[in-house]
Amino acid sequence: MRVNYITDEVKSVIGTHNGPILAYHPVEASEVRRFFQAIMDPAPRYWDEGWAAGSRYGGLVAPPAYPPHHFRRPPTDPDPLDRMRQDPDFDGLVRTYRGLPPVNLPLKRMLNGGYEYEFFRYARVGERIYRSSTYLDIYQRDGKNGAMVFIIAADMYTTDNEVPLITATTTSIMR
Repeated sequence: MRVNYITDEVKSVIGTHNGPILAYHPVEASEVRRFFQAIMDPAPRYWDEGWAAGSRYGGLVAPPAYPPHHFRRPPTDPDPLDRMRQDPDFDGLVRTYRGLPPVNLPLKRMLNGGYEYEFFRYARVGERIYRSSTYLDIYQRDGKNGAMVFIIAADMYTTDNEVPLITATTTSIMR
């Protein structure tokens, strides 16, 4: 018997939007350094202030995929793993997405279904980054091991002046 997980409650979150949410701190040169070293792209636009000042960027910039990794939990926010003390069944997986309402499904497994990026411009060192998130779609398909629910969400990253930096579309699969 096929179970339909796409209830009216689940459908009601499609199109839900939040933001813009400001990252806790501005883009910092030391974080950009760690990021470009991690992705192994030593381009001078990320670290050489003299070169970058004379370039079309006018100063140091972060790699294109940096904005999604810039958001951290502010120091005043509670540690999500503290929930383990109150709920012994907590598995460490928080099923909310970027401050959007949770998609309430009885499915326990979550898989990464992939990312799509659209780049507009580099984030500059010293800039503030904002994120706005939206559920684009939620749908169900049958797989060989049963039903799978696909959750498609988009994050738009912008600057103080609402200049777009990157759009990241994420697919999560629940089964």
